[in-house]
Amino acid sequence: MLSGLLSIAVAAPASAQPDAVALAESLFNRGLADMLAGRHQAGCPALAESHRLDPRPGRLFTLAECEAQWGRIATAVARYNDFLALYSRMSEAERLQQRERYRVALEQRDALTPLVPQLTLSLPSDAPPGTIVQRDGITLHQPSLGIPLPVNPGEHVVTTKAPGGPVREVRFTIDKLESKTIELEVELPAGEPPPVGAQAPGAAAGGASAAAAPDTGPGGQRVLAYVAGGLAAGALIFGSVTGLVALDESGVAADDCKDDPGRPGVAVCGPVGKAAGDRAKDLGLASTIGFGAGGALAGAAVLLLLTEPSPPRPQQVGQAGETRWSLLATPTGGGIVVRGRW
Repeated sequence: MLSGLLSIAVAAPASAQPDAVALAESLFNRGLADMLAGRHQAGCPALAESHRLDPRPGRLFTLAECEAQWGRIATAVARYNDFLALYSRMSEAERLQQRERYRVALEQRDALTPLVPQLTLSLPSDAPPGTIVQRDGITLHQPSLGIPLPVNPGEHVVTTKAPGGPVREVRFTIDKLESKTIELEVELPAGEPPPVGAQAPGAAAGGASAAAAPDTGPGGQRVLAYVAGGLAAGALIFGSVTGLVALDESGVAADDCKDDPGRPGVAVCGPVGKAAGDRAKDLGLASTIGFGAGGALAGAAVLLLLTEPSPPRPQQVGQAGETRWSLLATPTGGGIVVRGRW
């Protein structure tokens, strides 16, 4: 039955040139004979070339069968899917002629798909832009890296090549049902500087670099601006918090104090209301002072930043100019903590 399916003349009209059709027919017959004789290494390429020259459903189906018998199951699944997609676009009359092939292709595709091995290839994070990755001579671009892709079982060769660098090759085998991840290596050209962020050769960890390093800390005036800005933020936070607390205390006093009927404009308060009123006055004064100080310090910080001189020459690692600061704020005050060297 299968031999009949493979040798049935295809129904799609030829769109190739007559010479190409004749060559395709000759290649198909030779490829089919090699396939039936078990010579898949010669038969499958002949069938593929026949289908390329004169694409027809029967040639595509036969090529899928040859790949499956050869053990190249990932390629076979792709060919079966191509045939099934082509079948879905056929007319009813064409489908009638290809129905048995459709049934076989569907069964073969579903049976082989779970057996296809998956391979994930990844480049190191410091691989330079333009690095070329090839698997069995096929160039893999960035979207094909870092994700599992179907491959045929057997031996594979993967190469990497950085711009101007030598080719790095790795060989491996993969079996049916296997999932494998390979972290590729890239060899840089001779004399190529290390990637940005890598430690220079010969530099001790934590030691001072012999070359001048970029200035990693702000200048003295900028530090003062940071200090003033931090104090301004703390003062404004203090003013906001004390103001809110003063409003709460005023509410307590208003609830406890009552107007004296005999003395218009005079309120009579109990101990709770009087204490709350006193606290509200004190907190209101503190809030006013906090907002005033915060505004003044903020203005000073802006002025220091605007009048800051040009930055000094880059300093070496470990010299003066390295500073760290952090803002400190609480419900009753605020400030800034500065650590460093000047």
